[in-house]
Amino acid sequence: MVAVSAKRFTTDEFHRLGELGFFGDGPVELIRGELIEMAPKRTPHSVCNTRLVRRLILLLGEQATVRGQEPITLSDYSEPSPDAVLAKYREDDYLEGHPGAADCWVVMEISDSTLGYDRSTKLALYAESGILHYWIFNLVNQQLEVYREPYEDSHGEYGYRQKAIYLATERVELPVGEWLELDGVFP
Repeated sequence: MVAVSAKRFTTDEFHRLGELGFFGDGPVELIRGELIEMAPKRTPHSVCNTRLVRRLILLLGEQATVRGQEPITLSDYSEPSPDAVLAKYREDDYLEGHPGAADCWVVMEISDSTLGYDRSTKLALYAESGILHYWIFNLVNQQLEVYREPYEDSHGEYGYRQKAIYLATERVELPVGEWLELDGVFP
């Protein structure tokens, strides 16, 4: 009997496949060695992302590097492209390589059709990687879910100790000491 196993890709292999045009026009993420085709973005998702990134750039200037839908490298097998990231400011804007977990202050996903995936697979991945602050802009319920303090339980599962909910009319403190007004971010 022959054992069959799936091929897990490394980030180097992932980059090479991209250079060869393997992915075509569709966005793809590398999650734990698997190639994940990203869902098409609906109009409310795009509007929320545009408003969020614009507001963060205006608010923070050069206090942080704001990245919108750009990759972060979490391991040799995971390179997701969150909807927004607040990373430590670097003058070169990470020219030498994508930010890693230690560079990220907040990783943000905007969720409608992907809400379950973002609350399970992405949440566990970010917690395992040591992302201290993970935010989900929940378009289904028009609220921000803020997760803090990653941990590993006795079964080797990863999650966050704290979860807070902010309504679309409230404000939330960023890890850099500024306050983000949510009014007008949600479509």
